[in-house]
Amino acid sequence: MYQVVIEKSNKKQKMKKVELPSIDISALTTNDARKRTVADELIEAFEEIGFAVLVGHGIEKKRLSEMRELLINVFSIPDSVKEELSISRSNYRGYIPFGFFSPNEKKIFEKTKNDLYEGFKLHWECPKEHPVKNECKLYGSNKWVKEVENMEETLLSYWEDCDLLTSILLSHLAIALGVKPDILLDFFNEPLTNMTLLHYPVSSTESQRSGIHPHKDISAITILHPDPLGGLEIQTRKGEWLEIFCPPDALLVNIGDLMEVWSGGRFISTPHRVLNRNQASRYSAPYFSVPRYSTLVKSLVEYENNFKPREILVGEVSAEVWRTNWPDQISLQSSYQLGSIN
Repeated sequence: MYQVVIEKSNKKQKMKKVELPSIDISALTTNDARKRTVADELIEAFEEIGFAVLVGHGIEKKRLSEMRELLINVFSIPDSVKEELSISRSNYRGYIPFGFFSPNEKKIFEKTKNDLYEGFKLHWECPKEHPVKNECKLYGSNKWVKEVENMEETLLSYWEDCDLLTSILLSHLAIALGVKPDILLDFFNEPLTNMTLLHYPVSSTESQRSGIHPHKDISAITILHPDPLGGLEIQTRKGEWLEIFCPPDALLVNIGDLMEVWSGGRFISTPHRVLNRNQASRYSAPYFSVPRYSTLVKSLVEYENNFKPREILVGEVSAEVWRTNWPDQISLQSSYQLGSIN
């Protein structure tokens, strides 16, 4: 399903890289004769490795370029402006200072290393008068950087594109599971879908490379336009770390924990991490599709494997992930897996 390429230098062997085959999904929205074949290729990728490289995804090259430029502009604003837009314990939106968040795990405070990135957090733009705001504090309005021209317009347009792609993918995943697509899609009314704008600056030393700790996504699926610099690594079932690389206009899509649970473990939520090994800044904007806060995610089908079924209440686990990102908070005794892996 994928090919491993080992890059070597004169001094030492570099990180192994994995080349995933590109899947042209344009046929999924037509009556093309290849529709079934393409769907089968997609399902195979999610069963074997949990990641897929997609072309023909419908998001224009211009939009991807606009997002890349936007990321650079957002993190180029003065620190004083960033500070005014910082996240707070009561509002999971806005600027995330460099090195502020730490892994969602039981922490030995003097040993836990914080993630070395700066970010900007956005959630589904909830209409101001929507009643769901009174039901869950994770809903609300995003913060926008007025110094960055067209930030709201660009982001919401890209967000809409990702929403549409998510619906297409969810529909075909549901069909593969023998579930009516509307059953899955209906969970995404008033979603907790979110996006994190990320900047990994140039690292000063080899031991302090910027990045994000090993984790699995608390999402149904995640959509990413990878930075051409690379740096995203996945963990194989044997525990080996491999760096993924991707064509410039392709999207990388991976299965999150919620879809893994819905599928009874058929689709794999694969551990991954980010390390910026380059002497240049790295940028990305992962989009995490997450259903409504009141959704209780549990297996929709039985699948013959060693997967241990569990239930995830979306609003509760989302709030716990947010709370335990703060450096002075630890995870409570809970059956929830909050993304981090040992």
